[in-house]
Amino acid sequence: MERTFPDSNYFPFVTDEKELAAVASRIRETMATYIADCHLKSLVLGISGGIDSALCAVLLQPVCQKADIPLIGRSITIETNKQVEIDRSIAVGESFCSDFQHIDLTEIFYANKRMLVDFDETMLSKLRQGNMKARMRMMALYDLAQLHGGIVISTDNYTEFLTGFWTLHGDVGDYAPIMNLWKTEVFALSTALLSECNEEQRAALQSCIDATPVDGLGISSCDCEQLGVENYFEADKLFASYFNGDKSLESHKLIQRYLRSEYKRKNPMQIQRGALFK
Repeated sequence: MERTFPDSNYFPFVTDEKELAAVASRIRETMATYIADCHLKSLVLGISGGIDSALCAVLLQPVCQKADIPLIGRSITIETNKQVEIDRSIAVGESFCSDFQHIDLTEIFYANKRMLVDFDETMLSKLRQGNMKARMRMMALYDLAQLHGGIVISTDNYTEFLTGFWTLHGDVGDYAPIMNLWKTEVFALSTALLSECNEEQRAALQSCIDATPVDGLGISSCDCEQLGVENYFEADKLFASYFNGDKSLESHKLIQRYLRSEYKRKNPMQIQRGALFK
């Protein structure tokens, strides 16, 4: 299978404040054009209490205001979300979204997981249950998008993309404003945008910048535990070294995740027409 390798445009990481301001402007301008071209009536954003969804909220709020459409935010929690995550998500949603609610789907999750194939409580791994939670959240967001004539915003970043750190048909969306930003750049851009926020917004965004990244699905205590690194800055540096030719890193847990998750980046796999009709 052909591997996904970043080209030279992905290096070095952008952390200069002026360059980041230009990046924010381009994201907003491109999104505004897309809204107009597609005649969208809303944007729907899942807000987790993490830095990625918080950054998307900051970037999209003025775009939606200018287009005179709602930025619909939902904090959708299920069983394993800690109260501190919920509090952050509510603060972000109330600060940046024109339509926001916190929804707890725990009871529905307990009922729904019994429909899993070969249901056996002793066989329900944290990963299986985490995948179901992610897909339940996405069902709710896509239903909102249908109801309000909009689309769902993806909050994935490039580091997560390379590591396969998302649930297929769960952590997805129709428009991905920060997909091609490394996690290092997500932190840098979020910090740069603090200056345009009011006091309430700044506090909400800063809390997400300071938080330990976690998926909220109960699979592990934090993202980096699953990636085998101390923090995302280390992850991005390892990727930079690997893609610049350091093959000694191939045995590292992070790089192994990259190598094993290629099928996700190629989803759905297709048999090309030329191979079918030779």
